[in-house]
Amino acid sequence: MLKEKLTNDLKQAMKSADQETVGVLRILLTAIKNKEIEKKTKSGGDGQLNEEEVIQALSSDAKKHKESIEIFTKGSRKDLADKEEKELAIVQKYLPKQLGEAEIEQVVDKILQQTSGKDFGSVMKEAMKELKGKADGKVVSEIIQRKLK
Repeated sequence: MLKEKLTNDLKQAMKSADQETVGVLRILLTAIKNKEIEKKTKSGGDGQLNEEEVIQALSSDAKKHKESIEIFTKGSRKDLADKEEKELAIVQKYLPKQLGEAEIEQVVDKILQQTSGKDFGSVMKEAMKELKGKADGKVVSEIIQRKLK
């Protein structure tokens, strides 16, 4: 399971004194723990996250890093942008392989053929359901907008 892999990798990073990896993995494990607490509070169950929910937590963290990189780059803070890029690379090691634009376009084309309406919202909803964790929502959105024109 991914959570166990993160925990084991954290132990390894601590042994090898890799402070950057330790910091990132601690943040990821904290995000997962917070999601578990939230789930337990809402459902009253054991609060354990399934693999998809863990990936969703990691994807959310990756998205924050991407946004930070964009902001720091615009603000001419290359030092901070570089730091965020390194952290993003660590997070991405644990995420499923991201699909390329061509692969995303194939999925969007298939969805457009299946849905009769050309409504952006419904196409986006179906695409994200199918591509969950495998594609950046921003890229999917751009492709759908291009196809609907």
